[in-house]
Amino acid sequence: MHDLTLLATGIYGQPMPNPNGAPIRLVVPWKYGFKSIKSIVKIELVAEQPDTLWSMIGPNEYGFYSNVNPERSHPRWSQASERRIGEFSRRPTLMFNGYAEEVASLYTGMDLDANY
Repeated sequence: MHDLTLLATGIYGQPMPNPNGAPIRLVVPWKYGFKSIKSIVKIELVAEQPDTLWSMIGPNEYGFYSNVNPERSHPRWSQASERRIGEFSRRPTLMFNGYAEEVASLYTGMDLDANY
């Protein structure tokens, strides 16, 4: 597991409630929330990348790399800029959501323009 990832068992000083991913949730700061694991109930080691809900319902929209490269637009919108909660103006989206120095090596040799 990368040093920036967190296994969260609680939120706001309380045990993790079911709607937030109880019993344990993986937090990956360089991926958008919709791309992160919501709740861990078991861990399986597999030889190939498994299908996910997002890859099954919208493989052209929510590929594995769908938010790590702001230059690769979503089919229906640009990922080149973002508006953060509490801000009214948009700002450029940074590669790997600003964690490029820390996590770019995890993607070495991968096609970040690919939509899979």
